[in-house]
This record gives sequence, structure tokens and C-alpha cells, in this order.
Amino acid sequence: MAPERRPCPLTLLLPLVALALLAGAAAAKPTGQLTVFWGRNANEGTLREACDTGLYTTVVISFYSVFGHGRYWGDLSGHPLSTVGADIKHCQSKNILVLLSIGGNATSSDYSLPSSASAAAVADNLWNAHLGGRRKGVYRPFGDAAVDGIDFYIDRGSPDHYDELARRLDGYNRFYRGRKGVRLTASPRCGFPDARLEKALRTGLFERIHVRFYGGGDKCSRTWDVAEAWEKWTAAYPRAQIYLGLAAAESGVPEGAKGTIAVYLKYLYYDVLPKVQKANNYGGVMVWDRFADKKTGYSGVVKGWA
Repeated sequence: MAPERRPCPLTLLLPLVALALLAGAAAAKPTGQLTVFWGRNANEGTLREACDTGLYTTVVISFYSVFGHGRYWGDLSGHPLSTVGADIKHCQSKNILVLLSIGGNATSSDYSLPSSASAAAVADNLWNAHLGGRRKGVYRPFGDAAVDGIDFYIDRGSPDHYDELARRLDGYNRFYRGRKGVRLTASPRCGFPDARLEKALRTGLFERIHVRFYGGGDKCSRTWDVAEAWEKWTAAYPRAQIYLGLAAAESGVPEGAKGTIAVYLKYLYYDVLPKVQKANNYGGVMVWDRFADKKTGYSGVVKGWA
């Protein structure tokens, strides 16, 4: 019996990638900016390890997933909280931006903003528990480490009051001189507009938008719709940097694509990136997530194209 044929890991595709880079079809405007989500699987390694790969320019801790009803908590899927604060500082010392993402794939009862008062309370907790605030009695899960900003990854519940939350968070920048201490980003679904984040994004306070071209359920997950959706996002938010959000695994092959992940990488390199990088506000690539990326070596391949 012939031996079973196994998929070729992405790391073995590096020679092919090098040849492709030399052969032509260079990206229109690469930035070298690569963002990864970390915190969804204890087997992905530590935050420090992710930053020490040299692959990422931003790491997004996920998720702060319980808020809006007088309870505030995050779920890091088994990662010990005791080490995260030191790791945040380590990453920042390497000029890697560290963000905290709120929301995620929890049930709708775990987070929402039922009122303006709840938006104010959540902003207050984020400021004092994870950002630059230091109010006595507020628990800081990461100790005295402060993240660089907040990412909105709202996949459940009502869209109400997230615009108010964004304004309140941005308001804390009055405590900083010469820099932004609270940076705001968002990670909407690729279908434009994202109903849950549209009102918040219209505030103009989000400097980056990571558009998620993965996860299924959206028309723009298909190969032939990516460019059309991308044009809508970049045109709607010209002052924000727009990132192409991709899944770091075979599951990232768009619906309708044929063949192996190698075919998808060729499609990404020769077709998608040259199109999206023409936008003046193209920011880079966002990868979901560190656990899958560590297994596949995806970012090691894509880094040079971002």
C-alpha cells in the first residue's frame, strides 16, 4: 500500500515563495505590518514567545469578553495571567504594539452595552484595569502593565452605545502629552457595513480597521468578492489604515478555491495583495490566530508580502 500523502506544511513553501518574489508580480505597496491575535489557545505559547518570533508588529490580546452588566472579565483560554503583564512590557520594549480586544465569540449574554451608563462604566473599567488608570480597588489582571489600546471585535448582541464607548476611551488621551495612550482599532466582519460596528466606526476615532475575510457566513469570504468588499471598506474610511484579515490555516482557503493551500498562497500573492495594496490607506495584514499560525508557519510566508 502506498504511504499516505500529507499536506505540505507552509514552512516547506518558503523556497517556492522566494522564487515567486524574484519572478515578478511584486506587491503594489507593502508596509511590512503584520498583526496577530493571541490568547485563544493555551497551546499557542506565551505572549513573549509570539513577540520574539520577529514576525509581528502588533499583537492583539483576546478577549475581554464579559462586560456591560456590572461584571468585567477576560478569557485567555488557560493562559496564566501572572505572566502576561511582564510579557506585555517585553513586547512593548521591542516596539511591538499590544492591544486588548473586547467582545469575541462569547454568547450574547456575556457582553453588551444596554445603556449610556454601561458604556461609561465599561470605559472606566478598561481605563483603570488595563490602560493608564490606577484607581484603588480596581483589579488589574496584568499588574502594572498597560496595553496600548483597545480593539473592538463585536460579534454578538446589539450595536448600541459602542460609539459612546469609543468616545469615552478616546477621551482618556487628554492625560497624555505628545502621543496617544489609548489607541482604538476595530475588527469587523468583511460584509460591508458591519451592522454592530458601523455607528462606532462613524465616529472617526478608529485609526485601524482589521477587516475579517475569514470565518464563513459572509458573501465576501468567496474569492471573487474580496476586491469588491475591500474597495467599500477603504473608500468608507479613508483616514483609517485598513488591514486585510486572513486565517492562518487551510481553513483560510476561500470558498470556491480549488487545490491546496499552495494554490491559495499563489492567489493571495498574485491577485489579492496587488489589488488591495493599491489603496492609499492599506495598512497591512492581520492573521487569525497565533495558535493556527504557529502550526502552519503562515506568517513566515506572508510576512514579506504584507
